[in-house]
Amino acid sequence: MDNILIIIGIILLICGFIGSVALFIPGPPLAYCSLILLQLTHFRPFSTIFLIVWAIVVFIVVLLDYYIPIWGTKRFGGTRGGTIGAMIGLVVGLLLSPAGILIGPFIGAFIGELIAGQTERIALRSAIGAFIGFLAGTFVRLVVCGMMAFYFVKAII
Repeated sequence: MDNILIIIGIILLICGFIGSVALFIPGPPLAYCSLILLQLTHFRPFSTIFLIVWAIVVFIVVLLDYYIPIWGTKRFGGTRGGTIGAMIGLVVGLLLSPAGILIGPFIGAFIGELIAGQTERIALRSAIGAFIGFLAGTFVRLVVCGMMAFYFVKAII
């Protein structure tokens, strides 16, 4: 039974990495599930505190996924219109396709800035901020999944 749980855990880790980039799969939560599965084996390598801390980290990363593109928009000089546009673009992108999640905040911030009366130059800068925010979020997800993969592998070796 331990071997089956370990194999499923490895599959979840792989899906976690894919989800960190593809976004239609919840990457960090899947990677966290691999730690829980490993805890169900006879190894029981992790303390309760360790698992609680990682649950909190995963929860924060999931929340930041929605905030970071908006932060990027503001950081690059976006106005309220660009911020609202990035939020709307993110939601619309989520509904359309995986590529929509990438493009949605960019287009939303751009259109939001234009509606707010900004020049195309300012609107483009705000949209680039939303895109950089998206890339930063992807990087954070990959790092968190990588750290959980490290602990998983360390525990089974």
